[in-house]
Amino acid sequence: MKHLASSLLLALSLSLAALPTSAEQGTGLSQNPDVQAFIAGMHEQHGFDIAHLTRQFAVLRPNATVLKAIRPPAVPEKQRSWERYRERFVNEQRLAGGLSFWQKHAATLQRAEAIHGVPAEVIVAIIGVETIYGQHMGSFGVLEALASLAFFYPPRSEFFRGELEQFLLLARENGISPLSVKGSYAGAIGIPQFMPSSQRRFAVDFDGDDRIDLRQSYPDAIGSVGRFLQQHGWQTGEPVAVPATVNGNPAALLALGIKPSLSVSEFAAQGVAAVADGDRAAALIDLVTPGAATEYWLGFNNFYVITRYNRSSFYAMAVFQLAEELRLAQAARAAAAPVARGGAR
Repeated sequence: MKHLASSLLLALSLSLAALPTSAEQGTGLSQNPDVQAFIAGMHEQHGFDIAHLTRQFAVLRPNATVLKAIRPPAVPEKQRSWERYRERFVNEQRLAGGLSFWQKHAATLQRAEAIHGVPAEVIVAIIGVETIYGQHMGSFGVLEALASLAFFYPPRSEFFRGELEQFLLLARENGISPLSVKGSYAGAIGIPQFMPSSQRRFAVDFDGDDRIDLRQSYPDAIGSVGRFLQQHGWQTGEPVAVPATVNGNPAALLALGIKPSLSVSEFAAQGVAAVADGDRAAALIDLVTPGAATEYWLGFNNFYVITRYNRSSFYAMAVFQLAEELRLAQAARAAAAPVARGGAR
């Protein structure tokens, strides 16, 4: 009981530390000592004008909606449901939208696949899961969202300060006001929802206009998703995941994580059966739905690569399953096209 009480007190203190004070809520972030130190660092490391940055932070406030959205659910075991998650992303809206998107951008997708080795359906599925093909790119001011997380969310403040730094560099490189950019509550930007560091490292000019624009250029978004996956180790022509059956308690195998570490044969020796090359490295994936049997899969290297985009097995599986449905529907459409044309004649 003492340990539980200590844990609760620690969690409460961290939560309270993350909340902005009344002074910070009523004044701009430029008055915050941590923000002032950050501005000084941007000047020393990257030559930013202190007065200019101070004016930009002066119009920002800690965003309570952002800080609420980033926090884990109070009872995570009751929130985690593969069935509910899958319904959000693998559905008729995203399938129909994906087929339309594929048809409209077929040549660009074919070029991205040829250059980066990533199947068109995987690129389409990621864009579909992220923003419904550019329809929902986020309405939060990216500068305010990143600043709120960088200075008022202690569990990941270091990460978000890095992203805030990268965002300011990105805005300067592209000649845009950082106050003008909208994105997700976590600071992800554009059609493919790249974090600023990912945009600076992996985004490409795929439409040949000598600039990278992930907010308006679908070719840039398509090429950038392909390059991101390629640079994270996508293996062309290799499988993503296969269903598995588990005998016994898989806790120790699940504890190995989502990075492939055992061969399919080694999993088989420990009660995990799947139809796959016995020498292929895999990880055991559990897709949990409260009140239903847990679904098990073996995820291979390409599954792990998808989790570099979003570090969630639910996310990677949703992308994979949407991609498979898109691939099958696109193949059926292509097979029916000659018949339709023949009938028209």
